[in-house]
Amino acid sequence: MDHKLSELLKNDDYLGLKNYFKSGGDIQDCNEAGEGVLACAIRARCSFDTLMMLVAFGADIFDFDDEGVSVFDIAITYDDKEMVNYLIEQGRDVNQTNRKSGFTPLMAAACYGRVEIAKLLLQHGANQYAKDSKGFSAIDFARKMNKKTILELLDYDENAPKNTDYAR
Repeated sequence: MDHKLSELLKNDDYLGLKNYFKSGGDIQDCNEAGEGVLACAIRARCSFDTLMMLVAFGADIFDFDDEGVSVFDIAITYDDKEMVNYLIEQGRDVNQTNRKSGFTPLMAAACYGRVEIAKLLLQHGANQYAKDSKGFSAIDFARKMNKKTILELLDYDENAPKNTDYAR
């Protein structure tokens, strides 16, 4: 990714970014991990206004990197509720994953303790029983990461024999 673009994103420079793309900057640019401009902007914690400006210039809201990590996944990881909600409104399937591991958006919310995002995902039909390639569910990740508030949202029975070896 162009150094100037990286700096503009890092500084959440709305006008600088607008001028950069108006003067021919590549909205399809990627960093070394294959993350697009929008993903990098979310990681840089750019404002929602900046993110929407990038979308207006053509940034792909359904983009994902070389590992299958999507813009949606990054918005969850960085606790950007406004962007998560926007992506759902734009038709993002809350159960879709591009990761080879099968790690779902709800699993990410569970791992990071993103309670409000987990609620939003569940309201939009997230499958709390989906399993990743190793057979783990969002409940398993919440248990392992000791995210008790997430467990309260999920169909979790702390007294079930299988649930006595992690968080209590």
